[in-house]
Amino acid sequence: MALLALVTAGPSAIGRSLVRALGGAGYDVAFTHLGQGEAAAMLVAELETQGRRARAWESHAGEAEEVAAFHREAAEWAGAAPRVMVNNAGIQTWAPLTELAVEDWDRVMATNLRGTFLNTKAAARAMIAAGQGGAIITLGSGCNKHAFPRLVDYTASKGGIEQFTKVAAVELGPHGIRVNCIAPGAIATERTAAEAGDYAATWSRVTPLRRVGVPEDLAGPLLFLVSEAAAFVTGQTLWVDGGAFSQANWPYET
Repeated sequence: MALLALVTAGPSAIGRSLVRALGGAGYDVAFTHLGQGEAAAMLVAELETQGRRARAWESHAGEAEEVAAFHREAAEWAGAAPRVMVNNAGIQTWAPLTELAVEDWDRVMATNLRGTFLNTKAAARAMIAAGQGGAIITLGSGCNKHAFPRLVDYTASKGGIEQFTKVAAVELGPHGIRVNCIAPGAIATERTAAEAGDYAATWSRVTPLRRVGVPEDLAGPLLFLVSEAAAFVTGQTLWVDGGAFSQANWPYET
């Protein structure tokens, strides 16, 4: 029987790494994109060249009808219920609290938090009906733990995702479904490159491993959490941050 993995926002920088990792681990990968048809097609072709099965759907993570269609059609394509669900879709804005537009708050919450809820709910229902258990992964951030200025909506959504992960793990555990959160630190992507003149140097200075992460740094943690090696791990947040968010605000030179 096919092993189906679902990933939201597959063509994103982090999404590509996660899709590739799951394909390499033997999963049929169904992933979503939003207005990235060319990039999605290239990712499907890449996996197919390697002998993997992949397919892309244009679907907004926060739109209930589109999410339902994606889950239904992906299961029909694979001929199986999902064994893995990765909630990767996420957006952010950059504005002080007092200047943040309501529309931006709603847009971030719709994609990040509502999207995680809708996709987790759909995947969990299919997993329960199939009776085979499964693994659901959410994507957090350093915002799970710390207050990030000018990212109030993003921070609130990521904090909500971590608590959502815990509740989902408690409710779905009796069905053999594990739910865990991966919380990246500073990851070099097309989006983060725009945050600072030299993003890598800026964040390397405050990261104990003295470098920023790359999307491929998330592949190993993902494969661990969806594997039997993590069969007794649920409701947890795995920090993939080079130690950046484990250290205190220390006033002395290190």
